Amino acid sequence: TYYILHTTYYILHTSHRPFTMHAMRMSIHRHLLIVLSTLFCHFILVSSWAPNPNYSPRKHFALAQQFSCPSIAMSASTSSEDDGQRHPGSLLVSNMHKIGLSTDESSKLRLLLASQSPRRREILDMMGLAGRYTAEPSPLNEEELQIELSEKKFSPQDYARTLAERKAHAAMGVPMSNEGEVTFIIGSDTIVDLDGSIMEKPKDEVDAFEMIRRLSGNWHQVHTGVAVYAVGVRGHGEEKLMFSFTDTANVKFASLTDEDIQSYIASKEPMDKAGSYGIQGIGGQLVERLEGDFFTVMGLPMHRFSRELSNAISSLDI
Repeated sequence: TYYILHTTYYILHTSHRPFTMHAMRMSIHRHLLIVLSTLFCHFILVSSWAPNPNYSPRKHFALAQQFSCPSIAMSASTSSEDDGQRHPGSLLVSNMHKIGLSTDESSKLRLLLASQSPRRREILDMMGLAGRYTAEPSPLNEEELQIELSEKKFSPQDYARTLAERKAHAAMGVPMSNEGEVTFIIGSDTIVDLDGSIMEKPKDEVDAFEMIRRLSGNWHQVHTGVAVYAVGVRGHGEEKLMFSFTDTANVKFASLTDEDIQSYIASKEPMDKAGSYGIQGIGGQLVERLEGDFFTVMGLPMHRFSRELSNAISSLDI
């Protein structure tokens, strides 16, 4: 670019001068030298940018994925997997057709939600499962189990997951599977964890006030445990634990006044919720920041549950 501009400048500033034969020859030689220099520099630059013979796009994309480069990582998955084959979906939306309607007698797979929580039913409905599951409260005595687990000094994460497993297992007494039919029993439990101290549902309004006051202005964690047992799977007797996990979200409460807390409790919303608040309702006003899955705080981590349930369905021969 420099030599092209220099040549243009020279021509413009010498075009008005009278040319002798000697001057003309000197001008031609000078311009020829400039053109050759320009071509030489262009050759050097192109050579320096030439592809490395050892360069590997796969290695480059793998490195981009390792360091979480979204745009390059997406290109890698697109180019490396475009082999003309259809790959099975990893989310429940790809396996929804395998779950029969709750009223369909010929269905080979049924879902039972072992919970009376309206929030978990709402999440399942949002996932597209409306009409594809039934809901029955688990017969588990939660208070006795909570006392048992607290004596064993479980971590909050293990505590939530164990409660979910026990809820699902206890619900296997509910009449369900017909011959050749598989039923997935879904158990879930949500707890609030403030510096390792577990907060369940409040006993009364005084308890709710104290919980919210402790959470005010502080970060806390919400753990939701999920477990799915299967009944009717061939080769596994009467039952099989398909999966269980705990998903965690970090929540920051705003600094609340006593008037804020008392007004919220007066709405009656906190009384049936772990930690004495519901993020999907009026209690969302108390939350200043959230890190993690919103649905984990609401009561059922939608994305992870979708992935795990899809894998469980894919593992069945149906």
